[in-house]
Amino acid sequence: MMLEAIGSAAMLKQLAEESAELAQAALKVARILRGDNPTPVTLKEAEEHLVEEYTDVYQCVMELDVPVDWQQIEEKRERFMKRVREMRSADVQK
Repeated sequence: MMLEAIGSAAMLKQLAEESAELAQAALKVARILRGDNPTPVTLKEAEEHLVEEYTDVYQCVMELDVPVDWQQIEEKRERFMKRVREMRSADVQK
């Protein structure tokens, strides 16, 4: 295990770094999809990089044995869907 080799603090630093790289990869895909800020990277390349960075984050999380809070995920999904419904309702009333 990588965690045993480098320790928890180093693994957490690695997670932070990989998370930042994942954020940048997601922004690159969004930039391509919006088309408002040209980049020489193709959508396919950007999506492949997104998967690579997500995989790096996932690996760090698995090494650290960070659990998933499925209840929290469901609650967030419900809050998001409520906001979407409210937004659509407000748009219809305009």
